[in-house]
This record gives sequence, structure tokens and C-alpha cells, in this order.
Amino acid sequence: MRALVVRLDSFGDVLLAGPAVRAVAAHCSHVTMVCGPRGEPAARLLPGLDEVLVWEAPWEGFDPPSVAESDVDGLLGRLRAGAFDVALVLTSFHQSSLPTALLLRLAGVGRIGADSVDHPGRLLDVRHQRGEGRHEVEAALDTAMALGFLPRPGDDGRLRVLPPPDTVALTGRGPYVVVHPGASAPARAWSPERCAEAVGLLADAGHRVVVTGGPGETELTRSVSGEAGIDLGGRTDPQTLAGVLRLAGAVVCGNTGPAHLAAAVGTPVVSLFAPVVPAERWAPYGVPSVLLGDQWAPCADSRARHCPVPGHPCLEEVTAQDVVDAVQKLL
Repeated sequence: MRALVVRLDSFGDVLLAGPAVRAVAAHCSHVTMVCGPRGEPAARLLPGLDEVLVWEAPWEGFDPPSVAESDVDGLLGRLRAGAFDVALVLTSFHQSSLPTALLLRLAGVGRIGADSVDHPGRLLDVRHQRGEGRHEVEAALDTAMALGFLPRPGDDGRLRVLPPPDTVALTGRGPYVVVHPGASAPARAWSPERCAEAVGLLADAGHRVVVTGGPGETELTRSVSGEAGIDLGGRTDPQTLAGVLRLAGAVVCGNTGPAHLAAAVGTPVVSLFAPVVPAERWAPYGVPSVLLGDQWAPCADSRARHCPVPGHPCLEEVTAQDVVDAVQKLL
């Protein structure tokens, strides 16, 4: 049986689909994931996938393409050529699966399952409705099981990635703590000043500190690292970052992709969690963690990209000492 798993969102969202992907792979001879360009690097880390098909949907992301730019006809051609028997469509709790389901119907996919609050008409063969308070990982796995894809016996349902490379050449030998100051949305980021203060206090407490960030965050990581930290800004692709996070004693970061990558390699997380989305659905999954940030702030559940409250109090009221204490607790 040839299967599709569709998750069109960001890096972290695709990582959270991993246990559902493994459940599908336990029953199918070939599994393809359809994801957007932001999710592609994560998809290529997931066990159980045979192929990754990248398509940017006109209804997803911060700056989606127009319908014409998204080349729907090209996508349909690739899906028809794949002759897929079944498709699992994964979405967040606030998204609709039905636009994707319509395209899959047009492509001739035999059987389609997804979460859907809206009545799906003939678009879905299996319409699942997620349970109250389920984490995104659990909700995705629930939907896979509703479609008949039970996990392999012994699969614990936690996040997992392919084995990362050895990164000792980057980090040096010995224990360390990772601080990742960036975030995909400004509302989810602790201020650079607070991050830099935390790096200094962690170093004063006897920790080696490694600061990570993407290619566009080198100025940020340089300022946060200061004299006390090891600056790896712009020096780690996703697979290498997984290796750096795997050997860390703890990771300090916001609600962003590296928090979920840390969970996927089994590393505890100090989560600076802005409540613009609910922690019960998006907190680090399956690893020890400490959640910092006011979860009852006025911005709660707003899904805001930029903090709507002056001074960003939900995170800025967290102190560098709070982070040091949380790291000590996890270690």
C-alpha cells in the first residue's frame, strides 16, 4: 500500500507528526510526506519516510503564495503519478483539512482521513475529531489510528529523528547547556538582553554554554554569546543541530522548532513559552521540561506573531536567574 502523510506547516509542526508517520509506515510499503518548504528540513529527519514532496500551499504560512503561484496543477500531476492508496492529512487544531482533502480527491487518492470540525461532505472517508486537551503529537497519532494505522508494538509514541552526526568538533568535549535565542515569531522570543544575561549567569554557575541559531541569526547569537558562550550561529544545519542538542544536558529556548528537535533527541528543555498558543498542545513532548512564562497573560490563545501587550510581559518577567534555576532542576 502506498501512503501519503500531509503536513503543510513549519519545521516544528512536521517534527510533531513523526509518531503518526511511523504508525503509517508500520502498515505501508511506501510513505511519502507532502510538506511546505519550511517543513522540508524536518521531514528529511523523520524515520519511516521514503520520499518528501515539497509544495507551498496558498492557505498556509506567514506569506503564502497566490493560487496561481502555487501551481496546483503541478501538484496534482505529481500526486496522480504516485498512485497513492491512502492519505492522512494532519493539521493544527485551528486549521481546516478540507482544502487539502479536495486536492487529494482530484488527484485520485483512494482513501482520505483527517481531523475536521466542519462537515466534510464527500472529501473525507474517515472524519476524526480530536479529543479535548490533546497535545499536537497525540492528536496526530489519534487521527492515524482512526484511519487504521496503529503504531508498531513497542513504539512509545515519542518524537524521534534519524541518528544525527557527531558534533564534538563544534562543541568541544564535556557537558554543556544550549541556549537558542531565536524564534519563528517575535511574540515567542525572549529578549536578546535576557538571553545574554542568562548565558553569563549559566557560565558563572559552572556550565559551558553553546548558543545556536540559523544563518539569519548570526548577529543575534554573537551578541547573546558574548565572552561566556560558544557561538554556533549559522554553523548548524538541522541534522547537525540535532547532534548538538542530543549531547546537551539541557536546552533553553522558546516555543519554536529547536524545542521539538531537542525533545526528538531526548534532551530536557527549559521552555520560555509565550501563551499565544496553548502549552497543553505545543509544549516540549515526552522529555523532562520546565515551562517558564505567564500562561494567563492577556495575549493567551491569540496566536499573535507580534506581542500585542506593551513590554512583552509574559516572557520579559522571566529572569535570567529563573532560567539558571530551571536548568539546575533539570540537571
